[in-house]
Amino acid sequence: MSTVVRVARNPTGRDLAVGDVHGHFSRLREALGAVDFDPARDRLFSVGDLVDRGPECEEVLEWLAQPWFHAVQGNHEALAVSHVRGELLDYAMYRAAGGGWFLDLDPTRQAHFAERFALMPLALEVDTVQGPIGILHADCPCLRWSDLLPLLEQTPVPPKVLEVCQWSRQRLRDEDSAGVAGLRALLVGHTPQQAVRVLGNVWHIDTGGWSKGHFTLLDLATLAIAQPIRPR
Repeated sequence: MSTVVRVARNPTGRDLAVGDVHGHFSRLREALGAVDFDPARDRLFSVGDLVDRGPECEEVLEWLAQPWFHAVQGNHEALAVSHVRGELLDYAMYRAAGGGWFLDLDPTRQAHFAERFALMPLALEVDTVQGPIGILHADCPCLRWSDLLPLLEQTPVPPKVLEVCQWSRQRLRDEDSAGVAGLRALLVGHTPQQAVRVLGNVWHIDTGGWSKGHFTLLDLATLAIAQPIRPR
């Protein structure tokens, strides 16, 4: 697995980003349809947490197989990998967070999903005309993007770095607007918001499309929210 994937500029269509999906792929398809997403030209970037909580978690492998879909590994994908590897887990927490669908699969199926989740990068860097956009699941532990990337490429990734990238909510709790230097914007999810929240250049784009909110589709070229072209 490459823990950092750099993606070249899209010369033909739009690059859109979406927050946590949590097994609600039908809702995501509906949101994409409303903005006339064209998989022949457009690309979709995900902040991770594609599974758990929702009814369509097993569709995740179909999405990850699409050439136009790019996702970082969220903490929920990491939990599945840890389970299959026999690492220490709080299973009551895992089930409460929606992991029952995975834990109730037979071990062969679990291994199949976990193998694919383990290949998901921890960070994406997408080139745009206005500068690079970074994507992590939760937050960046460094003030400069260039300081984070070598840490993610270590084997193993330092546990404290991994914890911030996949689990931290500290920036939101502190209302920290310091931002991350070296990026036009950093897009994260993990903590649902009623609307997109921007602290410095860190965009929190999980607006609860998997729950009682809605999926926000952010256009990477303009950092504007893609507006529905036709009714959902």
